[in-house]
Amino acid sequence: MRKSELVIDTVPDPEPGPGEILVRTLSCGICSSDLQALADAQHLVSRVEDWGQTRPLDPSRDLILGHEFCAEVVDYGPDTAHRLSAGTRVVSVPAVMRPGRVAPVGLSNDFPGGYGELMILSEPLAVEVPSGLSPELAALTEPMAGGLHAVEKARLESTDAPLVIGCGPAGLAVVAALKIANARPITASDPSELRRNLAAKLGADQVLDPGQGSAFDAWKDAIGMRTPVIFECTGTADMLQRIIRAAPRESRIVCVGICTEDETIRPLTAAAKEVSLQFVLGYSPAEFVQTLHRIADGVLDVGDLITGRVGRSGVAGAFADLQSPDSHAKIMLDPRN
Repeated sequence: MRKSELVIDTVPDPEPGPGEILVRTLSCGICSSDLQALADAQHLVSRVEDWGQTRPLDPSRDLILGHEFCAEVVDYGPDTAHRLSAGTRVVSVPAVMRPGRVAPVGLSNDFPGGYGELMILSEPLAVEVPSGLSPELAALTEPMAGGLHAVEKARLESTDAPLVIGCGPAGLAVVAALKIANARPITASDPSELRRNLAAKLGADQVLDPGQGSAFDAWKDAIGMRTPVIFECTGTADMLQRIIRAAPRESRIVCVGICTEDETIRPLTAAAKEVSLQFVLGYSPAEFVQTLHRIADGVLDVGDLITGRVGRSGVAGAFADLQSPDSHAKIMLDPRN
């Protein structure tokens, strides 16, 4: 990303520091946050600074995007354990740990992401990919781990009934995690037929088109007296207040989608219904590893999420295609091509 445009260029190879490894990207998913960074990086930076984080990037400098990746070990920096031999396929929490800072891979000017051929990773965070798992499926560990984290944080009880609003990659990850947790019945709502079909394949018991009537009415008919737990996975401005207004009494709302805009809610409406709000972000390293092994073991069957593949020259077109939810769920990049 250079001056808010995607360009292909040759840049110096990154050099791993102490405790770091150099890896070659094999596959990288294109995330909606990458689209947001390209559309308005300065806005994204200001929002991160709002919650006290160090400025992650300078939009005036080059940025190599990509934080959903699988790579292979190429070389080692000083003071590394060499526990992973050259050629080993790895995934990693997209962060590099350095004294006094933790920098995001793919959303930092200093640590290139998976859209480039080479990356630096912290050796302790690199996890070997189980034998037989393809780089494409391994690269889905990062987005799917967010679904596991959201469901874990929700602390569901046997009497809870989940509703997933929005079936983009975040919502689909939540649906898959709910199925594994046996949190039934699972209801999912999205205007895109493609994404509703994917939600059904991943385990949703009921899929609803909000354009054909209130998803909440159909869901309430299905759950009876169960406790409503609503996963907001769109990140769309004004969606939270719309959910509060439509939610049944004593609903729990788990905000998974990241809205970078200011959003207004009406506390009186939430108070009158005694609605609980919970916000979640990311995942723990343990949840990341658990997700990788669930994919490798076939517990998480995520192959259908991949709806497109591109090489370097196809990234700009992929960004345009992902603006239409009826066309794609996840497009994978192979930067070697």
